[in-house]
Amino acid sequence: QVQLVESGGGLVQPGGSLRLSCAASGSIFSINAMGWYRQAPGKERELVARITSGGTTTYADSVKGRFTISRDGVKRTVYLQMNSLKPEDTAVYYCNADILIAAWASDDYWGQGTQVTVSS
Repeated sequence: QVQLVESGGGLVQPGGSLRLSCAASGSIFSINAMGWYRQAPGKERELVARITSGGTTTYADSVKGRFTISRDGVKRTVYLQMNSLKPEDTAVYYCNADILIAAWASDDYWGQGTQVTVSS
C-alpha cells in the first residue's frame, strides 16, 4: 500500500517562509510526477507546483518567483519552499504523486493535507 505523508505546515506571518515536505512510502516501483495542490475555504483545489521525474517544473502564476518545488528521488520526497507568503496563500496543501506500483500499473495518490495559514 502506498502512502504520502506531508509535514511542515503551520502559521506564519505575511512575508515569512515555510517548507513543506511529502514522503512517499510503500510498495513503489517508481514515481513519475509529484506535485502540490491547495484548497482554500469555499474554493476549488488548484495546482500550486509540479515536478516531473526528469526535473521539469510547472508553477501556478500566483506563486511564480516565490515558491520552489524540488524532489529527492532517493528519499522519494517532494518539497515546496514557500517564501514571501501572503494571506491569500492560506489553504490546505495536498501532496500528489503519479506512482507506479509495477512497470505496467500507475495510479494517482494524495496526501492527507497540511494546513498553511498566513496571518499577522
